[in-house]
Parts: sequence; structure tokens; C-alpha cells
Amino acid sequence: MRLSRLILLLLALIGPALAWAIDLQPNDIVAPLPNKNYLTLSYLNAENSTLYRNGTASPSNPVIDTQLALLRGTHSYSIGALPAVSYLQLPYGTIKPGGSLANYSSDTGIGDLSFATAIWPYANRATRTYLGIAGYLISPTGSYSSQRAFNLGENRFRTDLQIGFQTPITKSVDGMIAVDTMWFGGNSQCAATCGLASNGSLTQKPLTTTQLGPIYRINEIFTVGASYFYVAGGAISINNSYQNNVVNTQRFLLSGQAHTPIGRFSLQYGRDMEIKNGYAQTRLLILRLAKEF
Repeated sequence: MRLSRLILLLLALIGPALAWAIDLQPNDIVAPLPNKNYLTLSYLNAENSTLYRNGTASPSNPVIDTQLALLRGTHSYSIGALPAVSYLQLPYGTIKPGGSLANYSSDTGIGDLSFATAIWPYANRATRTYLGIAGYLISPTGSYSSQRAFNLGENRFRTDLQIGFQTPITKSVDGMIAVDTMWFGGNSQCAATCGLASNGSLTQKPLTTTQLGPIYRINEIFTVGASYFYVAGGAISINNSYQNNVVNTQRFLLSGQAHTPIGRFSLQYGRDMEIKNGYAQTRLLILRLAKEF
């Protein structure tokens, strides 16, 4: 039963996107020009392994492989004199447990649909200084079964509010910082993931993430960046029973971009550096192509 209860960390502490925060790419905080349309196709490959419980590693050898294709449509516009942008994003992929979790079923299908809108109260292109605010809604549209411990969908609504700031450090280097908090709706059909024989209630405290780092513009084509993340909060309760599993995670993400006639190619690689509760992420690889149309 103890191992089954630990499985609940997967649903609420990693999820199929393998990121609690709204991870930003280099220059995501830069306000877009109005009346532009973009289509972005992304491929995500991730692996999570050792399970930690209050800083102590489990002796078992779990492996969780996730592969996702994400399709995003984006439109930029103006609200009065302020730049704004909205997008819809839909994932499709597979989450597959292995190692000591090999007896658990995998899941293939559609993930949870995301909608986001951002607005820039301050955007100064001359000084390369931007302040943006974004809101996100993630709806429970993805594949989910209460009898399956590993699901692409979470069967609950999630909302997130993020504020980001970017400004020059040198002629070619900008600094960015963003903070977001995610709130979770309840899941009243949590059985296998919660280690229960029948459906129970899963609730989760808000989760706050801070991300910061430099962005280096090499030339007109290439840009690179590095981000440090600190994630805190997100403790879970099952049937109003507190599970004492506060998230306290540090991780990094390296990014590279190339602006080409085909579109903007992005490559990101990251992993966890320190984790208190949940499955440690040992690999996160994301490849994107964004095309204006």
C-alpha cells in the first residue's frame, strides 16, 4: 500500500508535460508585433526515474518515459495600445512506465488542452525592456482512467498566473525572470493513482515556480539561453488526508534558437538538480518549429 500511495506523486507532481511551471523560451517575454499568426509543432521526450519521499530516495528502480507531440496555434493583437497574444495548445503522445513500474499500464492519446493569453503593461523595444502578465487555463480533455495509475490527462482543471520581466544586461545579453503560481481543481475520480481501490478525492495546494537566467543573442540567426528553476508548494491531500509531500525542486534548462527562412527552430535540454518529493527528471528534451503564416 505504501508503494501504491507513492504512485500518486506522478499525477500531481510530474504530469505528462513533466513540468509544473510554464517554462519559457528565450525572448518569450518580448512583446510580439500585432496581427501575427504562428503555428508551432513541438516534440517532447522525457525520462523520470528515482522516486523521492521527503528527500529520501526509494530503493526501487522506476522509469517513466514520456513522448509528446504538441500543436500550438498563436495569434498576436493589441488591447488598446498594449501588445497581447493568445494561443491554444493540444498534446498527443505516450506515457510508459518501466523498471520497477513495468507492471503498470501505459497510456497513449490526447493530453489536456491549454489556453493562454498574455498582455504587456510595459513594452519598450528601444531599450529592450518588457513586463508581461499571462494567464493559463488547462482543461481536463486528455486521456484518463481512474483505474490507471499513469495517464496523459489529469482529470482536473488547472489555472496559472505568470508575470515576467526582461531587460538588457549588456549589448548582447538580456536577463529574464518570471514567477508563476498554478492552482489545481479537484479530482473526484482518483483511484489507482491515489493508491485506492475505489474512487477518492484528490486535492492539491498551489504550486509556485521562479525561473531566471541570461539570454545571449549571438547574431541575427542564433540565440542561446540558460534558466534556473525553483519550484515549491503543491502538497496533496487524498480524501482530506494530508500526504506531507511538498514539492521542493531545483532544475535547469538550456535553450538554443535558430531563425531560418523555414521558421524558428528551438532546442531545449534540462533535468532536475535537486528534488524532495516525486520522480526525479533525468532528461527533458524539447524540439520546436514555429512558423509564421
